[in-house]
This record gives sequence, structure tokens and C-alpha cells, in this order.
Amino acid sequence: MIRAMVVDDDALVRLGLTDLLDSDDAIEDVAQATDGLHAIEQASAHRIDVALVDVRMPRMDGIAATKRLRALPHPPKVITLTTFDLDEYVYDALAAGADGFLLKDTDPAEILRAVHLVAAGSAMLHPTAARRLIDRYHHANRPQATRAQNRIAPLTPRERDVLALLAQGDTNADIAKTLGVQESTVKSHVSRILTTLGVTNRVQAALLARDAGLTP
Repeated sequence: MIRAMVVDDDALVRLGLTDLLDSDDAIEDVAQATDGLHAIEQASAHRIDVALVDVRMPRMDGIAATKRLRALPHPPKVITLTTFDLDEYVYDALAAGADGFLLKDTDPAEILRAVHLVAAGSAMLHPTAARRLIDRYHHANRPQATRAQNRIAPLTPRERDVLALLAQGDTNADIAKTLGVQESTVKSHVSRILTTLGVTNRVQAALLARDAGLTP
């Protein structure tokens, strides 16, 4: 059972997301929060596997909340929700440790799929908006690109292959099929990639890959 929390200052959005999560027998909605500070309190009181966190909220926004949530002793995975696909705050949320980014008008089935994927250790980014956002704020910075290239330099050729596919949003199963290896082998590669790059999740690894020019 995936234990989820909805964090949004809009009561109607909270209600809608809660009803959606409750429609999935494998997801249990165990907490709701009205802002970032409330989310920290709830995550400290309950074991949360996945938190769906709005970006713009009073008292503490979703970016600060993501940093705080990821720093907890038992940190939940975080999916950032936003209304605007080019919102500059979304990249900051991903860099803060969010494992996914979805628009609030994403198809309900895709939101449920995102919760399952993120709970399983994968990432879920909106297929067009997230890439445009990353390109806009991240990709063309040459000094940053050089630093990223230096950070991925220790990776083996196969690990670079895995990282490139990971940066495209492929799951471990997708990567295993593409490379013709076992999924357990991919998991081992991903674990070493995260350790070598000094990042905490797949999204941050994907950002580095894009900075380094590993993906278009």
C-alpha cells in the first residue's frame, strides 16, 4: 500500500486529488496539508511514501517544503504540482529533490501512474513542459555544462547509456529492454550513478545529464 499526502492550499484541489487517490486500491491517502509548514508537521506525524505538493502556497511554498520533506529522517518522495508549465519555480523544486513534476490538469490516470512510479523509485516528469523548463533555465549555461561534464566523467560507457535513457524519463524496465539486460542490472547501475554523481534521485541525475549534453 502506497501511503500518500496531498499538500495544497486550495480546498477543492485537495478534495479532488484525495478522491482520485482513494479510487486506487493500492494507494492510501493518509494526510492532507494546507501549506508547506503543515506538510512538515503531517509528514513528521505519519509515514508518507509519496507527497503531492503544490508550488505556490502561503507560509511555506512547495519548494521550501520539498527541501524540508526530503531532509526528514524518513523522507517521502515528492511530486510537484503546478498550474503553469513554464513556471520558473518548478526547476527549483526539482533541484530541491522532487521526484516528479505534473501539471494540475494532467489526466487523472497519469497522476495515479506517477504516484506508483515515484513510489517504486522512478521519476515522472510532464513530457513536454518539464523538458522546456529544463532547457530554458538549465541547458545553455556553458560553465554549468562544463561542471556537469566533469561530474559525469567517472561513469562507465554503460552507465552513461543508462543515464541518457534515464534522462529521457525511461523506467528501469524500459532501460532494461532497450539495453537487453536484466532490470536488476539496471537498478545496480542507477544506484552507482546516483552515488557517483552525488545526487539523491533520478530527476537530479537527469538534470545533470542534460547539462552535460548527454541528451538533446
